[in-house]
Amino acid sequence: MLAVRCSGQSVQIHERHPEPVAGEGETIVDVLTAGICETDLQIIRGYMGFDGVLGHEFVGVARSGKLAGQRVVSEINCSCWKCPTCRSGLPTHCPSRTVLGIWKRDGAFAEQVAVPTKNLHRVPDEISNDEAVFVEPVAAGYQILRQQLVKRGDQVVILGDGRLGNVCAQVLTDFGCRVLVVGKHPEKLSLLRSLGIETVLLADAEAKREADVVVDCTGSSTGLPTALQFVKPWGTIVLKTTVAGEQTLALAPIVIDEVRVVGSRCGPFADAIAGMAAGRIKVAPMISARFPLRQAVEALQLTSSQPVLKVLLDVAP
Repeated sequence: MLAVRCSGQSVQIHERHPEPVAGEGETIVDVLTAGICETDLQIIRGYMGFDGVLGHEFVGVARSGKLAGQRVVSEINCSCWKCPTCRSGLPTHCPSRTVLGIWKRDGAFAEQVAVPTKNLHRVPDEISNDEAVFVEPVAAGYQILRQQLVKRGDQVVILGDGRLGNVCAQVLTDFGCRVLVVGKHPEKLSLLRSLGIETVLLADAEAKREADVVVDCTGSSTGLPTALQFVKPWGTIVLKTTVAGEQTLALAPIVIDEVRVVGSRCGPFADAIAGMAAGRIKVAPMISARFPLRQAVEALQLTSSQPVLKVLLDVAP
């Protein structure tokens, strides 16, 4: 089986990687298309110390079970569903979980991947293969709503004009927030403006400290300090960024202004699929390039070195 393996900070194409074997309660999925995420780039830089097959954003065809022969996407947290944390309704925080392509479980930059059957969601006909790759990051945007971190009418600043910033901006605009995206790339901001979302270059932004909520989607250790320049006292900073390495920050401004800082990551796939199927969240314009799986190393290099939005890997012939 062809697969893309990360070991240390090295990425290699494996021509004869062992095919996955489905364990109890698991399904083998034949991968059709996968997408490169900022988290993949951070893993290559050492985040999570991962050793295995990369990739967690994908669409494929289930081989068995009630979804056999159908297109599916998969939630990435593979939980035990037995421990007190899972039984309390927080399976994404299961202390014994594995995470596709991120933590102790091979991911989807391969011809096949084994996933818990419970994690699978059918992809409706209204969503193309290319669009289905975005379900996972769109779900991360909906997690902000699930955590009840915003209200309709809130003034929200989103830091970062990349893939995650784009979908978070769309989700929160659709919900009824007044959204401003602050970014560094005119072409990416132009795409957001075409969707009716207000944008500004970081160099031109006035840090007025008036935002009810600031969402950090920068993928950079500078995101939180920048967020503190925009959030109002008693406001909320939502951290979507995960980066390799340590971060240091003076915490006094958070205490003085009584700012709430909240982590937010994986979200509800059902909400994401519904929003995309209805056409309220538009992701296809973000596709910048595509490569065959055999050229995944080149695709990762492009994603890390150029201001692209989404680079896809075509897995199925």
